Amino acid sequence: MMRDFEKISFEQFKNDVADDLELYDSFELPMRKTRRAAGYDFALLCDLAIKPGEIVKLPTGVKSYFAPDEMLLIVVRSSTGFKHNIRLVNQIGVIDSDYYNNPDNEGHIFIKIQNEGDKTVYFKAGEAVAQGIFVKYLATDTERTINAGRGSKY
Repeated sequence: MMRDFEKISFEQFKNDVADDLELYDSFELPMRKTRRAAGYDFALLCDLAIKPGEIVKLPTGVKSYFAPDEMLLIVVRSSTGFKHNIRLVNQIGVIDSDYYNNPDNEGHIFIKIQNEGDKTVYFKAGEAVAQGIFVKYLATDTERTINAGRGSKY
């Protein structure tokens, strides 16, 4: 299985973001800026002003598929944290492979950030504030069967 990003459906976009086909058609999927970059930059869909202490949940319009033994880590871009004192609320996001196309929201990836500085920070639409990094993970040799549909049960 390969890995990639896709746009959520326009119907889901209308529910989570806006009923704006032009915006939907125009935003770009996450991409790496250089060949050796580890992270795929997630760009903002619209301009954003975030006040000191404020927390904002950002829709990305994106979902991702990848191998069952991988995860997608969502982290703040280094420059976003260093320059603007912006942090992910959960410090690091973990997207599991079974989140893709889930029935609740198609696997729409959201990013929640907080301004921990003392000044309002302004971002333009298309600016990247976070990045996604695909990572393989390992399970224990003694892992028992997981009861699907009821959460993890060991």
